[in-house]
Amino acid sequence: MLSYIARRILYMVIMIILVSFVSFLIIDLPPGDYLTIKMQQLQAQGDLSAIRRMDEYRARYKLDQPLLTRYWNWITNFVKGDFGESFEFERPVREIIGQRALMSVLLALFSIIIVWCLAIPIGVYSATHQYSIGDQIVTTLSFLGLGMPGFLLALLVLFFAMMVLKVEVGGLFSREFVDAPWSMAKVWDLLKHLWIPALISSVTGTASLVRIMRGNLLETLGQPFVEAARARGLKNSTVTWKHAVRVAINPLVVILTTEALPSIVAGDALVATVLNLPTVGPLFVQALKSQDMFLAGTVLVFIVLMTMIGSLIGDLTLAALDPRIRLE
Repeated sequence: MLSYIARRILYMVIMIILVSFVSFLIIDLPPGDYLTIKMQQLQAQGDLSAIRRMDEYRARYKLDQPLLTRYWNWITNFVKGDFGESFEFERPVREIIGQRALMSVLLALFSIIIVWCLAIPIGVYSATHQYSIGDQIVTTLSFLGLGMPGFLLALLVLFFAMMVLKVEVGGLFSREFVDAPWSMAKVWDLLKHLWIPALISSVTGTASLVRIMRGNLLETLGQPFVEAARARGLKNSTVTWKHAVRVAINPLVVILTTEALPSIVAGDALVATVLNLPTVGPLFVQALKSQDMFLAGTVLVFIVLMTMIGSLIGDLTLAALDPRIRLE
């Protein structure tokens, strides 16, 4: 087991280096750089004094150096906790991401809790009541959830809230708490706003997991070990939840660890943009558009890192849950 974990960690290090370099290269591929875009904006505004300082900015952000040199300086400082300076915000990347990381983590955790608390019981009910009216309703709603893009649902919620309820649902705080220091009143205001984007973000995930849980449980309920458990006189609920669900839940564990952990970093960027949420997702999209390579590269590295950590946790969890799985 220890040798397996050591090999996986070694693969993670190699993968992070490869991904960080490729992402650095891709961000640099479009013609020009961030200062080219900045110069165009200043020219459109008629600000000629700042244009004369472009050489100073280019030296400050080391854009006058070759790509490999810039990457080496960035990645060597990255391991020390220095992620570079954002071109657009002119502040350390660590500080910018840190301000939004808490909101991203809270939103992702709320979404994960909602998805799992809804998907597993509904999927089990749908499988154990196959072809019933309840199963048909669950199937229909699941297909609607799978076909409904998150950003479209967010737009519909915004429209309904503003036009019908006459309330604002954008953001995670009321106006009076946006810049206020943390207090119990601000935490309560956050909780009152947090459930709406969490519910919107969890719609597609819940629908998908319900379908997966239903299909896997239907297949598992026909396995010989389930029939043997029933033959021993065990209750149907015990057979279902203690024996069948434990095996049928394996794919959901993989999805939780490989998809949920990366969502903690970036989340659903489109939904966050529509709802004006102060999370990392919209920041990442804006960094890609403006070629803010240190900011975009740092977020991308953390997404890949969380994906690989989640994959490792998923493999170890599956081995613990299912005795038939052996990591060796």
